[in-house]
Amino acid sequence: MDKTPGQPTPHVVIVGGGFAGLWATRALARDPVRITLVDRRNHHLFQPLLYQVATAGLSAPDIAAPLRHILRGQRNVEVRLGEVVGIDAGAKSVTLADGDILTCDYLVLASGATHAYFGHADWAAHAPGLKTLDDALAIRRRLLLAFERAEAAQSAEERTAWLNFAVVGGGPTGVELAGTLAEIARHTLRNEFRHIDPAEAKVRLLEAGPRVLSSFPESLSAKARAQLDRLGVDVVTGLPVEAIDADGYILSGQRVSARTVLWAAGVAASPLGALLDAPRDRAGRVQVDADLSVPNHPGIFVAGDLASVQQDGKPVPGIAPAAKQMGAHVARVIRARLRNEAAPPFRYRDFGNLATIGRMAAVVHFGRLRLSGLLAWWFWLFIHIFFLIGFRNRVIVLINWAWAYWSYQRHARIILGGNAPRE
Repeated sequence: MDKTPGQPTPHVVIVGGGFAGLWATRALARDPVRITLVDRRNHHLFQPLLYQVATAGLSAPDIAAPLRHILRGQRNVEVRLGEVVGIDAGAKSVTLADGDILTCDYLVLASGATHAYFGHADWAAHAPGLKTLDDALAIRRRLLLAFERAEAAQSAEERTAWLNFAVVGGGPTGVELAGTLAEIARHTLRNEFRHIDPAEAKVRLLEAGPRVLSSFPESLSAKARAQLDRLGVDVVTGLPVEAIDADGYILSGQRVSARTVLWAAGVAASPLGALLDAPRDRAGRVQVDADLSVPNHPGIFVAGDLASVQQDGKPVPGIAPAAKQMGAHVARVIRARLRNEAAPPFRYRDFGNLATIGRMAAVVHFGRLRLSGLLAWWFWLFIHIFFLIGFRNRVIVLINWAWAYWSYQRHARIILGGNAPRE
């Protein structure tokens, strides 16, 4: 439907300023629509580098930028700081926590994902996950406080418990956290303590499946494990964690004392999906039609980690490139609808997988290209620098990484939020 003089400008409400939401917003920059972008936070987060904030390699502003700043030149966008607490699919409206109701012609839900503890919600208090900047800062605090508590420990048993670290989940986030934590213990903190040797810290990576990085080819998975071994990470596969509490975890019937356990094993869709009267998969993701619209609601779209999309018999992965492509596709569909044209179905283009294990260690899988070690690490670094939002972020991150490369130092090792012994 082409807009004619006197006809109201179509209103598009986009919920979520992550990769899917932001890419949909940008793709509609030149279209005759009015956009309201709603997010609980005022910033866009480059989530692939979130673990760097958690491990004190980068500061929060290095990987995040205010949404208003990013979109300041796009005149058809209004940014709204708020939380969606209700959805009326029939009226195509959302209710915000402050009571305001936004009615629109097209609704795009792209609120992302949260942590999944496989029915053990009580583990969350003892094994925090990593999805937001708040999560990253809380984890950084836990990690740095663990060494401080070990330094002040009055017994060998207490010291050992503080120097035992466990990361649950052998995907990219788990591998990156474990590898970086091992480097911190063995290099960054060297000679900084008087009563402990940080290098004696034990870092375990626990994966219930048969291998780490299961989304990569087996050859690269094996190389990643070998690189973790060289860093001193104890990789345990094939054994699910049975329990987690404030004092440690149980694995294969054996209790292990560990005051710091991090969760990187499960992902669940944002609770926003449950507000829709639409079919969802086991992870809570909304099962969408081929054009990413909600069944029986052609004016409502779901993109990013909240969408369950099958392609060639396999689910589209919940990664940044997929979210960007979904956001851009939703914009194409809306544009086609405005012009009374047909839009093609969504088709995900797989640009490969990459994960870093530590300093000069990474794995890259891109079609027939399979890299590991130093070359893969340079490839990983270039890709992440290239896709960061904003020139300032790229420069700052490059300088910080160069410094860390030569010195092993991590400049963001500041403990915030008090100094309680337990998180």
